[in-house]
This record gives sequence, structure tokens and C-alpha cells, in this order.
Amino acid sequence: METVSGLHQHVSLANHLLLAGDEIIVLVDDDPAIREPLLAFFELQGFPAYGASSVGELLKVLAERNVALILLDIGLPDSDGLSLLPKLVNQYPNTGIVMLTGVADVHVAMECIRTGADDYLSKPVEFSEILFVVKKILEKRRLIFENRKYQEDLEKAHFRIHLLHQLALKMNTAYLNSVELDEILRAILVGITANEGMRFNRAFLAMFDESGKTLEGRMAIGPDGPAEAGHIWSQIQEKDLSFLELVKSSKDESANGDTIVNRIIKCLRIHVSNSQNILIKSALERRSIRVNKINGCMPMPIERRHLNRDASGKRFNGNRERRSSVFVDSWNLSPPHELIELLGEDEFVVVPLFSPSRSFGVIIADNFVTHREITENHVNALELFASQASLALEHSHHYLEMNKKIAELEVLNDELNKNKDLLVESERYAALGHMAAQLVHAIRNPITSIGGVARILSKKTIDPEWIKYLNVMEKETTRLEATMEDLFDFVTQPPFQKEKAQLFPIIEKSVMLVQNIMQKHSITWEYDFPQVEPLVTMDVRQMRQVVLHLVRNAIDAMPEGGTLTIAVRLEMDQVVISVMDSGIGINEVNLERAKDPFFTTKTYGTGMGLAMVDRVVKGHDGSFTLVRRSNGGTEARITLPHL
Repeated sequence: METVSGLHQHVSLANHLLLAGDEIIVLVDDDPAIREPLLAFFELQGFPAYGASSVGELLKVLAERNVALILLDIGLPDSDGLSLLPKLVNQYPNTGIVMLTGVADVHVAMECIRTGADDYLSKPVEFSEILFVVKKILEKRRLIFENRKYQEDLEKAHFRIHLLHQLALKMNTAYLNSVELDEILRAILVGITANEGMRFNRAFLAMFDESGKTLEGRMAIGPDGPAEAGHIWSQIQEKDLSFLELVKSSKDESANGDTIVNRIIKCLRIHVSNSQNILIKSALERRSIRVNKINGCMPMPIERRHLNRDASGKRFNGNRERRSSVFVDSWNLSPPHELIELLGEDEFVVVPLFSPSRSFGVIIADNFVTHREITENHVNALELFASQASLALEHSHHYLEMNKKIAELEVLNDELNKNKDLLVESERYAALGHMAAQLVHAIRNPITSIGGVARILSKKTIDPEWIKYLNVMEKETTRLEATMEDLFDFVTQPPFQKEKAQLFPIIEKSVMLVQNIMQKHSITWEYDFPQVEPLVTMDVRQMRQVVLHLVRNAIDAMPEGGTLTIAVRLEMDQVVISVMDSGIGINEVNLERAKDPFFTTKTYGTGMGLAMVDRVVKGHDGSFTLVRRSNGGTEARITLPHL
């Protein structure tokens, strides 16, 4: 058996389904002995209820909450409920109202019903009877909303039946897959002005720029006056142009002439912050707006708003997108004097172009030549076409976005390939480091011993022949020791200890270390520094080692003497350090391989120094390149970010 608690839950759930979302019932009675028990009863039945003791409290609740039903006592301390009833009916037509009174009077009851109340109850009344009336009214209200929704669906189906099928077919087949957005936009305007389309005399298209901040005139089609219109229409009839031919013809005419409509559209530029402008209003609120001349007075704009409300009491429209159907004479915008003056026409219609995800802009259409009245049916037809046009624009945007995504994916794929190469290089360096560490450990001590013994023996003999051989041994062991040192430095590079430091002292101290060698080889040196010394975030010790390696390589490249130039340049947020020699240079084929570990030439030392330089510079988010100088020699170029 189902428990009493379970039964109560089912009843509460069933009652709660009569309300939508955050809707509530409001009980307005100044007697707490009646109000409080009835509120508790409603809550028990699953109806969210709120109490008010005066009209002032009721109006406050109506302003703040979504009220589905009001139980209104006729006799209230601050107002007569009967006189308040018509105001509530007019202002809240979707809210049910039940009148409560302590005096049973059939005339009062009839007056309440005639004024708009849904029912009338005389106190005292059983709670069960009140519940019955409340449920009946809420069920009736729900049926009204459902019927309204069905009616909207029927209207939407009716609009689809009257859609210009041929035009929609051409748009879908010819342009939805087109990459030329201008062709799509021109087809929109031709469709509006063509005989097989909307038959408007002129059509103007304004669209938001890429930032979405400015509505700009994009394109226009239409004659300059009656004479030109007659000529164009006669040509169309004689040539029997099809829709696609009209599109091509209008494109050619637009490109070859400076027409009035083109001059008008070029002047159209409105910032989105100008919310009182009817074009911005139409685009952002997705509402069609018609401006017409009434009784010869000032042109009066007519905004088209839908008056239906949904179950929550809020305004809604049949398709949840384009709001239309009923003309309302209220207007909260200033008359569009500037637009009327620009167009030279005091009757036109503005229809928005949009998709569920974005607003594209607006179409402005008028009958500048024929002065034919723009009726609601014309606007309905234009809205249908604008819907198809918006679909075409949305497809075109999706196509452009797809191409953009493809380009981004290609870039990402290239980056992945680069990272793959870097990973291979990293594994290669790891294996190299492991091997090099073992080599250094196994060979360094024997090499040092051989060199030491050769030096000792060369001091203990005076035989020239022996001294010659011992000098060769000493020289070669020195070279091997230098190689082992470079290899050890490359393998055991410590973590970076970066700090903000001045660059010039590091360069100057590195040059001082090899000053004697340069003098011995008749090498002169010069600095080319900017007046403002840059600050660079770097590991000072390792950066000094980098500069020293490059200077030594430059010296090795000039065995017969030359000029060493160290230049520093500031480029945007980067500092470029160039170490240039006037030596024999490096072969073009070897430029890319010069930074590889163990690659060496007679000019560029042991093969580990440049690999270490490249790794240190990359660790500072910089780049290292070797460039063959046009006038001879080589330039080692380091680029680092600076503060």
C-alpha cells in the first residue's frame, strides 16, 4: 500500500505542474487569521504561496515575483479590491484573479466577473472549495498557453507555405556553399528588389564590422530615379533575365558606376553604443521596424512587437527568434530624421539579419520610385527572405571559420612535427650525455697523465729530436684536454640562475680574457654599442661563457689577423648581439651543421662549443644563428628578450 506521505507527494507534484518555473500564488487579505492558515494549506498542497495584507504589498510582489494567480480580498485597508481589479487585468492579463469577500452579493460577483476576474468566492469558504477553484483556473490558464503555442506553430507553418520557394531554392543551391560572401550579399539585395522576389525599389545592406562595434554600409541596389528605374525594368523584361543573371548584372553595374545608392550606403556608419538609432535597435533586439508617414504629419516609426506572453507572464514570440505580427503605436525612439534625410524617403522598413549565435546587421528597403505603401504583408515577406539570407550568411561564416580552423590545425600540425623533432633531438642529447660522461670519466685522467709526462720529459732532455716529438705529444694532449673540457661543460650544464644584469660588462670582460691572444695574432677589436645599455634577464656566468666561446671561434677564424667586431642592437623588445670576424668564413653547406655536437672544422674548434652556445641561448628564450658575411667572415648572431 502507498503511504499517506507518498500520496501527499504525488498530489503536491501534480499541483505543482500547474505552475511554470518560479510562478507563485499570492493571497491578499488583511486578516491574518484567514491568510496564514490558507497559506499553510497551499504549501501543503504543493503550491508555492505568498501572503500580502495590502494593495501596496501586492504591487511590490507583482513587481518582484512571477505571479500566476491572485486571491484578492475586496475590502482592503488601503484600497478597494473591486476598483483595483481592472488595473490588474489590464497590466497582468496572464495572471488569474479570484475575488474574495465577506458579504455574499450576486451583483458584486457579476461585476467582478464582467471586469475580468476568473471567479468569485464568499467568505467563509472551505479550503477544499478554494483549492478546487484554484486548480480549475490554473488548468484553464495552462490550456490557454498551450493553445497559444499551437497557434504560433500553425502561424509558423503558414509562413513556411507562403515562402518564395523558387528564391529559397536558388539561395540554398547556388550560394550556401559559396566562398564569395559578397556574392551572397548581392543575391540578398537582388532578391529583395527583383520581380521574382520582394519587388522593393531599393535595398540597402548594413553589417557589423569584425569587431561587432560598428554598423557599416556594405552594399546597395536600386535606381537613382523613375527614369533610370524604367530603363532598368524595360531591359530586364526585354532580356528576360533570370535571378542569377540579375545578380551578375547588378554586380557589373555596381562596379562600373557611382550611383546614388552607393553614395548613400558609403555614408552609413553607426557605432553600436548609439542604442536609440533604429538600425542598431533593430539589429540588436532582432525586431523589424517600419517607418511611415501618417496623415501628412511627421513620419512616425512603427515598431512591431508581439503581445503574447508565456506561462511565466513574460513576452514571447512564436518562433523564439524574430518578433513580429502586431503593430503597436507606442514608440520609445526619436524619429529617424538623419536616416530619412540620407535616404531621401520617409517610408521604409528595417529588418534584422541574424542567426541564433550572432547579429549580422540589417536590411533597409523602400519604394523610392513607385511610393507603393509598405504593408505588414510586405514586411512579413521580407522577414521570410531575411531568414533565408541569414541562413546563407551563417553558412558562409561557418565556411570561413572552418577554413580558419583548418589553417590553425595545419599550424598546430607543423608545431607538433617540430616538437617531434625536438623530442628526437632531446633523446639524442640524452644518449650523447650518458656516453660523454663515461668517456670523460674514463679518458680524462690518462690524457692528463700523458700530457704531464710529456712536459716533464721535455724539460729533462736537450735532444732536439726528442723535444720535437714531446712537443707534439704535449700539444695534442692539450687539444684533447680542451675537447674533454668542452664535452664536460656540454654534458654537465648546470640549471640557469637568471637575474637582471647589464650586458656590456659581460661582453667586455669576455674580450679581456683573450686580449693577449688577439694581440699575438694581430687581431684588432671594436665595439658597436647603443647609447642606452639594455637590461637582460640571464644567467651571467653561462652567458659570459657563451660570449667567450664565440669570441674564441672568431679568433680561430683569423689566424693571419683581422678585425673582431661585437655589435649590440635594440629591436622592439629584443636585443641582438653580433660577434663578427673578417676571417675566411664558414662554408654555406656547413652553416646549419655547425651547431651540431661533434661537428667541427679547422675554424670552429672542437665541435661542442657552438652546441653549448645554442642550448644556453635557447634556455634564455632566444635564438642563435650563424650568417656568412657578404664582405668575408662570419657573423654569430644571438637574439635575446630584454626588459
